[in-house]
Amino acid sequence: MFEKVLIANRGEIALRINRACREMGILTVAVHSTADLNAMHVRLADESVCIGPPSARDSYLNIPALISAATITGADAIHPGYGFLSENADFAEIVESHGFAFIGPSPKHIRMMGDKIAAKQTMRNLGVPLVPGSDGALEGLDQARQVAEAIGYPVLVKAAAGGGGRGMKVAENPAALEDAFRIARAEARAAFGDDAVYMEKYLDNPRHIELQVLADNLGSVVHFGERDCSLQRRHQKLVEEAGSPALNRAERDELGARATAALAKIGYRNAGTLEFLYQDGQFAFIEMNTRLQVEHPVTEMVCNVDLVREQIRIAAGSPLGYGQDEIRFEGHAIECRVTAEDPRSFIPTPGRVAAYHAPGGLGVRVDSALYSGYAVPPYYDSLVAKLVVHGPSREAALMRLRRALDEFVIDGLTTTLPLHRQIAAAADFVNGDYTIHWLEQFVSGGGGRSGG
Repeated sequence: MFEKVLIANRGEIALRINRACREMGILTVAVHSTADLNAMHVRLADESVCIGPPSARDSYLNIPALISAATITGADAIHPGYGFLSENADFAEIVESHGFAFIGPSPKHIRMMGDKIAAKQTMRNLGVPLVPGSDGALEGLDQARQVAEAIGYPVLVKAAAGGGGRGMKVAENPAALEDAFRIARAEARAAFGDDAVYMEKYLDNPRHIELQVLADNLGSVVHFGERDCSLQRRHQKLVEEAGSPALNRAERDELGARATAALAKIGYRNAGTLEFLYQDGQFAFIEMNTRLQVEHPVTEMVCNVDLVREQIRIAAGSPLGYGQDEIRFEGHAIECRVTAEDPRSFIPTPGRVAAYHAPGGLGVRVDSALYSGYAVPPYYDSLVAKLVVHGPSREAALMRLRRALDEFVIDGLTTTLPLHRQIAAAADFVNGDYTIHWLEQFVSGGGGRSGG
């Protein structure tokens, strides 16, 4: 097992990794920008190293600085968390070439799944169902028109190297395709340095379902069930559930069996999440995230597993030590992502926390790096807390969620807590009757019944 792990991240996920390491008897190294000198992950780690100025490009994305920090502190391994360099295959290769273990998938699989076109082709070859679309990158507008006519409008033009909703545009009809194609390519070039785009059939009312998997170095692959991530705004998730109110056990088992068999064939290792659209009883693969997900706590609560601990064990060469039939799914869990944003406009609202009180009690978990007096910096993602609740049933979890949201206090800056309270009371959400378009309509006032 490792003696010391460098955590190449910040905020609540850096704290989350630090906790897992400490419980395993592993020393930790926190890295930080000058803006994060007083951050909680820096305070709680065994050691800390400043790696640059506030800009992420000059600090948390600064690969030479991270490698230097690992070297001077004598770390054995590096955990990238999520975001930043977590899905950067070049970073993973550099980490391993310098003699450190990378706590995550192999560079080969990060690169394979990071290219959305390659990922879809791989999954198609392995028998995983896909959304109808182009076979590869679109060579130009003429080809885009041909594919759109073949699969039917509306269509979705997507960046091949994309994620987080960037480089993604819908064309409802032929007249809108030229602008969608042009804008998607421009956004892809600006965000990812690669203007390659492909096309999918735009499903009008799907749910977003993802499957959590773990794989060791010996060929064993297991899944920990599905998460429903359909409550999104502009392709950014706000609320997640495990399991999905739309699926039954047979559907979960079938999806899990096909996914784990596919990953076993390509020799995948460590944690990963396969994402699907689900409509009319059919699943369609859209992408795979080769990292820990923000919403991993809901899976942990339902399956009683520490996914970060498992990542570390696998990276250290340990086998899973259990099979699929030993994984139990108990109760229901819901996560709310609380961000420092205006709950209507979603404009970021960095500032100083005047008072902070996290809810507690049975089945309540808060992952956050906030504390009273902490100044939320304007340079990074606006996520400030994840409220996670677990109950023996979805109804019990919903009751616990409402209670916990009422207890949660973050004063001094505007957050999305009021929106989460409204969602938790909305009849559509209470009934599990929502898709990926529901939240946009609810926020705009055009849909979503209140009550319940």
